[in-house]
Amino acid sequence: MKTVTYSFTMIKPNIIASGVALCCAVSLLSCNDSKSYAELLTDEAHSVNNFLANQNVILEIPDDGNFITGANAPYYRLDEDGNVYMQIVDPGNLDLMAEDDEQIYFRFTRYSLHSYDPLTGELTDGWGNSDDLSVGAASFRFGNYTLSSSAQWGSGLQMPLNYVGMESEVNLVIKSQYGLSSEISQVIPFLYNVRYFKPGTSSYPETNED
Repeated sequence: MKTVTYSFTMIKPNIIASGVALCCAVSLLSCNDSKSYAELLTDEAHSVNNFLANQNVILEIPDDGNFITGANAPYYRLDEDGNVYMQIVDPGNLDLMAEDDEQIYFRFTRYSLHSYDPLTGELTDGWGNSDDLSVGAASFRFGNYTLSSSAQWGSGLQMPLNYVGMESEVNLVIKSQYGLSSEISQVIPFLYNVRYFKPGTSSYPETNED
């Protein structure tokens, strides 16, 4: 995978003031209120396609579960509509898989794919808790979307846990419909780098409790 430029900038939601919807621009993650939702979806698809065009993409999950892994592994399509693609950097401990309704912690850094430069392979505007500890811990209950604390992260971040174990690392392309629930209307696709942990089995997070 090509070099990623790290620049931690948190994405901010739209601000509503004086009854007029004002779009808050943060680097390349600005909102264009002149575009229809259909046009934003088209932009999202273009950004995802631009990124995947420089990757090896496999459209089917291997029946035997024998994924190609590593820094140069392909991106596997995880759903038929192409909302989530997964690259397994490290499959982790396959004897320690996530169980239903189990609390899973994760570290992540994410990048807007609108910022992707296909000529250089660089991404900017990275943000998350992988290196910035002030962001705090992040967790969800695996498969339990009735809890707002889990549903807020969307389903895309949970999908890899059907295939990888704890202490794993994956890169994920996630379209807005499968991303954070508070950001769906912004229609921004992200590339996530994610590592998963169970409480009590890892040094991270050191102070969190179930």
